[in-house]
This record gives sequence, structure tokens and C-alpha cells, in this order.
Amino acid sequence: MYQKLLQSSNRLHPRAWDFIQLMRLDRPIGTYLLLWPTLWALWIAGEGSPSVKNVLIFVLGVILMRAAGCVINDFADRNFDGHVSRTKGRPLATGKVTPKEAWILFAILVALSFGLVLLTNAATIWLSFGALGVAALYPFMKRYTYYPQVVLGAAFSWGIPMAFTAERGELPPEAWLLFIANVLWTVGYDTYYAMADREDDLKIGIKSTAILFGEADRVIIATLQGLALFCLILAGLRFELGQWFHFGLTIAAACFAWEFWKTRSRKPQVCFKAFLHNHWAGLAILAGIMLDYATRAA
Repeated sequence: MYQKLLQSSNRLHPRAWDFIQLMRLDRPIGTYLLLWPTLWALWIAGEGSPSVKNVLIFVLGVILMRAAGCVINDFADRNFDGHVSRTKGRPLATGKVTPKEAWILFAILVALSFGLVLLTNAATIWLSFGALGVAALYPFMKRYTYYPQVVLGAAFSWGIPMAFTAERGELPPEAWLLFIANVLWTVGYDTYYAMADREDDLKIGIKSTAILFGEADRVIIATLQGLALFCLILAGLRFELGQWFHFGLTIAAACFAWEFWKTRSRKPQVCFKAFLHNHWAGLAILAGIMLDYATRAA
């Protein structure tokens, strides 16, 4: 239904679908993976009752900044995407959208995001510059380092400290446990994503953790996921979260185990499905946090 709604916009303007695809609004998985950890932090910072204003600001901000990240990513990869089977149909790679148009769209999305941040406080505004810097840096890292996934992890985790400063006006040290957990988790699931493109990336000279890890890829991903859960357990202790939170972590662990088992063939399409599957792990953790605070209040 969501995709049909977006596709119908093509009738309003013949090029609308090209820009929707460029922003990846038709593929919301990245939005989910960015949104769930941000909401973990917002719910914990608000002790189960974050302000409606901040919820709206961060949900809209995630949608806009994820779209901006996709635009700058495709701009950086416009000369590479045409050589990768999974990305050769992207609007910049096919010429349906020009680099200038992509830059204008990126600027608009960033400006709208910054407008939302201006509704928070000074600490959050200052942190937002770091978020923009890391998001803009990530697409270019795959040319110079085998660890672009770590930079992506930082970009996808930056909403965590921002949520705390927006909701509490301060950043407690315990919040960095959530940040580290999310970086570890992101490196893990984005390695699955990179495993789907590994053969094409090797041909065109793109670097990734999937290439670096080699045959140890699945074991390292499972280790990263385990460390992420460990950091979340520590965070749960510091924030005094209870059984529902730990139940959410158990569901997430089951998701990770399923991914490890399913990817034993290392087939690209299976690795990509494992990447997509991480959405459920993040949602389970969020549900556990929400239920924990809801039952405590009741």
C-alpha cells in the first residue's frame, strides 16, 4: 500500500518517482534501522514518557536525514553503481537525475532537518553538526578504508546522544553504552549488506568489512551482535530496565541466531535478506523498552 501510494505520485509529476527512488522512500528499511535506536534513546531519556514534540521532531528528522544520506551516497557512488547488479538501476547511475539536482535535493533535506533541530536546544543543535559531518563523510570512506561500516555505525548512532540532550538537556555517560551497542550492531548488519555486493565490489575496487573479514565474516558478525547485546545489558542495568527489556533482547538474539544460520551458504540474496531481517531485532528491543516503562507505570 505504501509503495503504491508513492508510485501514484508519478501521475502528479513524471519525474517524482525518480526522486522518491533517489531518497529511497520506496525502501524504508534504512529508515527503520535508523529510527529504532533513536527511539530507544528517546524512550529511555524520557523514562517512558518522552515529549510528543521530541517524538515528532526525531521521527521526521530520521526520515529526512536518512533520505539525505541516500542522496549523498548515490552521488558519491554514481560512477560505481552502474557496475553493481543490485544498484545499476538507481536514478543517478542511469542519468534520470543529474548530480546538480541531487545536490539541490540534499541541501533541501538538510535544511529541513536543521529546521527541526532548531526546535530543540543548544546542546542538540551543536550535536547536529556532528551528525551531518559523519553522514556526509560515510559514502566516500569505502574508497579509502575497509571500515566504512564503522563510519555508518557512527552516523546511525548519532541520534542517540541527540535524543538525550533534547529530552533531558544533558548527556549522561550511560548513553554512550547505547551508542556503542548500536555502532557494533550496525557494523554487523551492514556487513551482511556488503556480503551481498562483495563480488561486484572486488571487481571495481570498493572496500568493505565483508571483504576484510573474508571467510570469518559470519563469525565476526555474530561476535559483534553478541557484544552489542552485552552493551545493551549493561545499559539496561544503568538505566534500571527490567524483564520486558531483557525479553526484547532475547528476541533480538533469536533474530541474530536465525541470520547466522540462514547465511551459511553466503548467497548474495540470502545475505541481503539477513540484512533486512535486522529491522525486527531493533523493533523487538524498542518494544521491550516501551513495555518495561508501561508496565512500571501501571
